[in-house]
Amino acid sequence: MEFTVVQGDIAAQSADALVNAAGTSLRMGSGVAGALRRGANGPINEDAVSKGPIDLGAVAVTDAYDLDADHVIHAAAMPHYGDGRATVESIREATRNALERADELGCESLVVPVLGTGAAGFDFERGAELVCGVIRDYEPTTLDDVRVIAYSEDDYGTLERIA
Repeated sequence: MEFTVVQGDIAAQSADALVNAAGTSLRMGSGVAGALRRGANGPINEDAVSKGPIDLGAVAVTDAYDLDADHVIHAAAMPHYGDGRATVESIREATRNALERADELGCESLVVPVLGTGAAGFDFERGAELVCGVIRDYEPTTLDDVRVIAYSEDDYGTLERIA
């Protein structure tokens, strides 16, 4: 499976599914979650929270509401309780589980942020290496267009170099 890197706002992307960088409570606060919540223009936060809490590394799926997607896959790369920090294993598991769930849903296209960075406190460059590595090794069933997205120009440059 080929994957590409893109720069921009994940809420402005068009795909079968968008991945939310979630915490285990599934409460949609700031960063990627905030952008998706605002773009969805509906009760996506309430819908997500009703499916949680979930285990670290697990995923839950909601409708995408007004986003240009069918689904939002909420991938819990960080705990919302205790220290609230992502780990190497939580980023790998959340990424892998998001890919698997997209395949289970029959998705052909997916947009994934670099999970575990930002509010979760994990280094962006190392997080990008982990996310890209999991995607590179993944053998899809239905997915054929996977985009890894970075918001800032600096992060995009880092992501492009790593990918």
